[in-house]
Amino acid sequence: MTAHDTAPSRSSERDAEDQRPPRRTRRRQSVGGALVALLAELLIIAGAGTGLYVAWTAWWTDVVAVNEQTKLVDDLGQKQAPKLEGSEHRGEAPVLAEPPELTDVFGTMQIPRFGADYLRPIGEGTDRERVLNTIGLGHYQDTAMPGAEGNFAVAGHRVTYGKPLNQIADLKPGDPIVVRVTDKAKDFDVWYVYKVTDSQIVTPDKIETIAPVPNQPGVTPTAEDRWLTLTACHPMWSAKERYVTHAKLDYWMPVSEGTPKELSETPK
Repeated sequence: MTAHDTAPSRSSERDAEDQRPPRRTRRRQSVGGALVALLAELLIIAGAGTGLYVAWTAWWTDVVAVNEQTKLVDDLGQKQAPKLEGSEHRGEAPVLAEPPELTDVFGTMQIPRFGADYLRPIGEGTDRERVLNTIGLGHYQDTAMPGAEGNFAVAGHRVTYGKPLNQIADLKPGDPIVVRVTDKAKDFDVWYVYKVTDSQIVTPDKIETIAPVPNQPGVTPTAEDRWLTLTACHPMWSAKERYVTHAKLDYWMPVSEGTPKELSETPK
């Protein structure tokens, strides 16, 4: 056998090369690039988790708060008012004394612009945990009571916890805000119908918006100054500013005489 017979031919060499596994080209990723990619993934996960938590919190607090507020309205014992339209009294109104205890529920508020089924309790004080997060609407202590000379000032959330003032920015001049104050022990049950005059956006330090005469600190209210002021955080999901709506008493009516016509009218 010759050397020529034992040496592999060029064709066989090529065949052998064709059968060898291809070499893999490995891309080396820097440590910095890997950390950036990991951080991006973590941020995406955290963002999704935060979004779900906010949505869940908003929905769940609304469910719990509305159920609690409905029960508070029932406990207040406000009987069904006569359907007839009673007399509109514009003289001096009867006024219930300010409740002595924080969280005392003394009345309800109805705002036709917010829907025919809008009915929320009003409690004493504006403590976030004990009043706003549970009762919903809170009366600023030491401001006037409904029907009295001065400013009946009320706070409430725009989002979460039942969001009783969610639609405050939709109120228009002339819109009615109907307050009913009830005290069964004193046989006190009176409607107060206020009409919106104006709205404004202010910073939280502008407390003159709830002065006895709104935006006129130090001025003594007269018989013509029977105001209602609603305050809520602005913008949505922020406490940077306050959305403030003022209304003025139009008339009052004993519940025994009937129901304000504004509660059966559709806002324009």
